[in-house]
Amino acid sequence: MNDRQVLDTRNIALVGPYLSGKTTLLESFLSVTGAITRKGKVTDKNTVGDSSAEARDRAMSVEVNVASTEYQGIRFNFIDCPGSVEFLQETYNALMGVDTAIVVCEPSSDRVNTLSPLLKFLDDWEIPHIIFVNKMDRACSGDACHAPAFRTLLQALKAVSKRPLVPQQYPISLGSELTGFIDLVTEEAYQYRANAAPNRIALPKELAELEKAEREKMLEALANFDDRLLEELLEEINPPQEEVIEDIQKELSADQIVPVFFGIADQDYGVRPLLKALLVEAPQPEVTIAHRQQLAIYAKEGYAKEGVETSIAQVLKTYYTPQGGKLSLVRLWLGKLTDGIVLNGIRIGGLYRLMGGQQQPVSEVYAGDIVAIARMEGIKTGDALTSVPNAIDPLPIAIASPPVFAWAIAPEKRSDEVKLSATLNKLCEEDPALRWEQHLETHEVVLWGQGEIHLQVAIDRMRRKYNLAMTKSVPQVLYKETIRKATSSHGRYKHQSGGHGQFGDVYLNIHPLARGEGFKFSETIVGGAVPRQYIPGVETGVREYLSKGSLGFPIVDIAVTLTNGSYHSVDSSEQAFKQAARLAMQEGMKQCEPTLLEPIALVEISIPNEYTSSVLRLVSGRRGQILGYDAKDSWQNWDTVSAYIPEAEMQTLILELRSLTMGVGFFNATFDRLQEVPEKLASAIVGS
Repeated sequence: MNDRQVLDTRNIALVGPYLSGKTTLLESFLSVTGAITRKGKVTDKNTVGDSSAEARDRAMSVEVNVASTEYQGIRFNFIDCPGSVEFLQETYNALMGVDTAIVVCEPSSDRVNTLSPLLKFLDDWEIPHIIFVNKMDRACSGDACHAPAFRTLLQALKAVSKRPLVPQQYPISLGSELTGFIDLVTEEAYQYRANAAPNRIALPKELAELEKAEREKMLEALANFDDRLLEELLEEINPPQEEVIEDIQKELSADQIVPVFFGIADQDYGVRPLLKALLVEAPQPEVTIAHRQQLAIYAKEGYAKEGVETSIAQVLKTYYTPQGGKLSLVRLWLGKLTDGIVLNGIRIGGLYRLMGGQQQPVSEVYAGDIVAIARMEGIKTGDALTSVPNAIDPLPIAIASPPVFAWAIAPEKRSDEVKLSATLNKLCEEDPALRWEQHLETHEVVLWGQGEIHLQVAIDRMRRKYNLAMTKSVPQVLYKETIRKATSSHGRYKHQSGGHGQFGDVYLNIHPLARGEGFKFSETIVGGAVPRQYIPGVETGVREYLSKGSLGFPIVDIAVTLTNGSYHSVDSSEQAFKQAARLAMQEGMKQCEPTLLEPIALVEISIPNEYTSSVLRLVSGRRGQILGYDAKDSWQNWDTVSAYIPEAEMQTLILELRSLTMGVGFFNATFDRLQEVPEKLASAIVGS
């Protein structure tokens, strides 16, 4: 293992809500570090991030983008992650392979709840993270208001973060303009310069007392995890700068604190201080490995055990490119990768660094790096890759988000149906939050995902990448029929057309079963009234009829008993008895009071508790039966609402739920039972 390479790498994810400015921050990082000579703009569709056509059409990230750069002897691999909740699975998968995450947010206390799921994920997985408050020029509109707005925002952030926030800067304003900051570690003041490094200035006298108070708060927060620093504070000893930085680095690496910075990314304000923090405070790859127990054990014992240097990597993202085929974005945890190395029994087709949509071939990379590997067929996102077979058990992966929105899709051209399944499988490889299925009853292909935009992006990719134009519609609800009454029926099939005829004669008892029992067939034939070889034909005829009842839907929860019949020694056949059974069912079902059933889902809705009352009204308005609500386990200030909701009312539930909760509400739904449809609604469904 090449220690120098491990120590000289930082893998940083840029995460945060939609429109917080992550892609703009990436452009600024690349510009400041000299990776690009001219910054792009999202509105101009020329940024390194958001490189796909689907992203640029919508001016938003729809998948992770990677960009590598070097700065002061350190290689930075930045992963720009989508902010929309509909693409959050992309973010979660990428976070499993980084050393630090920068959580980008706006200076709006009203939007803090949008950070809840993301911060919860980071804390659950103990991923070190820094908050960068972007767009600080929008923090206020009056005089000298940036500092109060910043304090208000920090107070709001504390309500959604399990880890203590540790601001390392204090804003300097001139009227309504943010002009600079005070570094609370060095106690030095700086004035911003557009697209240039900030100038050091004298600390404003009017802020001297405030600076001391804010620095004291920072040191007290750090002292909660460092007894030596606590003793120094109690003895009123001002700790040296090096000791403070060491404490921040140690506590950030252990995900004990969350440093906070601010700036204006599109002017490069605050970007260089943030880069400096990544250089000196963010954990190095070997520190990340030390915190991953499974990897730490192998790093310590694995090489000696195997007798050879073993390479271990993990797939963070899968791409299918129009020119190069399949690319697997991997984090190399241990060892090194060389062009042509065999991983999991597959010889790789090339090593590449990614710069947005561009690929740069490399011959070898070392532990701690993030690169793309070509043509790893059969390998999916989350898989562990090793150069020695069975060297390590599967590595932890982000749990796939349950699907919440669906469309029925079909190719515009009938001739394209043959390539539909292969295309959908590739889409689901690229994006594990997608799922597809084919309903046998309706013959629909149903594509599931995280929302309307998510599925539209998938359909756009099908058209652009695979020349497969699709239509979409609301999936059919899988209604069923059942019966309320029992009856007896008779069916006789007699057909003569020259030669042997066809004859079958059956008597059936039909009666309802309890909900969920399905279908039962039995017979009580005595004396050979229906020969044994013809009874299977009777059951087949009954089953065929049940596929579509008088209301137009499959029939369930029904029992049919063959009680009697007659046959002809020459003209009877299994086919004739099948037809006789169908006739008996058709006649008998008219007397059984058929009724319509609809699928009911058990739904658990998770929301910040300030929205609970609104969600209860939402459920009631969708014919839902509320079972109750309670505090959501391990989620601060969140509730879970449990309810039964008809699946017919579920199609747009996620859209309205997100509208009510600033995009953060989510639910899990599972099929629970079939239930009779209200009479008036049933008449409308059958008549449609």
